Amino acid sequence: MANWLIAGLGNPGPQYEHTRHNVGFWWLDQLAHDMNVTFSVDSKYHGQLAQCQLSGHKLYLLKPQLFMNRSGQSVAALANFYKIPPTNILIIHDELDLPAGMARLKKGGGHGGHNGLRDIISCIGSKDFLRCRLGIDHPGNSKDVSNYVLSKPSQSDRQAVVNAIDDSLRVLPDVISDDLEKAMNWLHSQ
Repeated sequence: MANWLIAGLGNPGPQYEHTRHNVGFWWLDQLAHDMNVTFSVDSKYHGQLAQCQLSGHKLYLLKPQLFMNRSGQSVAALANFYKIPPTNILIIHDELDLPAGMARLKKGGGHGGHNGLRDIISCIGSKDFLRCRLGIDHPGNSKDVSNYVLSKPSQSDRQAVVNAIDDSLRVLPDVISDDLEKAMNWLHSQ
């Protein structure tokens, strides 16, 4: 049985709760609901933490409560404490380069300009973690990105993201059971 750290990225506080940048939190909230577990604040990891078991693996569900560009401190604190290697870390984050409603899995790679990923790579000293990229679409102009990610999506875009969350949660047992290829084949054909 392996330990997994699954961190959803977002910003703390009610003013950000429904914004595009917080789709990682939405994903974890849905998983916690499905698994019937609740989050509680754990200051040791600078976040909200829930634990559950799935497919014989222990999952640590983490919502960093530092701002997005400091998410790595929270992820590294938990990963170091439980000695979870980067290969058993799954980060859920918003992705501007995918349309709303599309979810894609990726292993390793750079940060692609995402400040949360940049900080995680820096703090854990590795790029070799898994990512679940939830498409939020692009505003069209790079000058508009910061306002765009911190605003609420339209009702139809929100529903598309929720559908993508459901699709990506469906392949989670394959992801944590080391069958990433099977998970990707199914998810990427949706």
